Amino acid sequence: MLASFFRLRWQGKAPLDRLFWRDMLLVGTAINIASSGLALILLGLKLPLWLVLTVHFLPVPYNIFLSLAVWRTAEKAGGAKASLMMLGSALWLIATVVA
Repeated sequence: MLASFFRLRWQGKAPLDRLFWRDMLLVGTAINIASSGLALILLGLKLPLWLVLTVHFLPVPYNIFLSLAVWRTAEKAGGAKASLMMLGSALWLIATVVA
């Protein structure tokens, strides 16, 4: 099931709207918020900085995957909406890495 989740998105077979709005913006953002929150808790507990940073940046590979999947799927779909989603995914990726 998990393998098919990644495969469908990587191959551009998942619907673009679902991939962008649900998978990336909703779920991806929730994962990032949870990761950052946990990192702040660990920092408050005065745990080692390497552990705090690891927890904070743990979602980055998944974020990169989602952004690339949006780009691959949007390229197949074409059109203005797909172009806006490509731009949105790039901005989202920047925001999640910087924040």
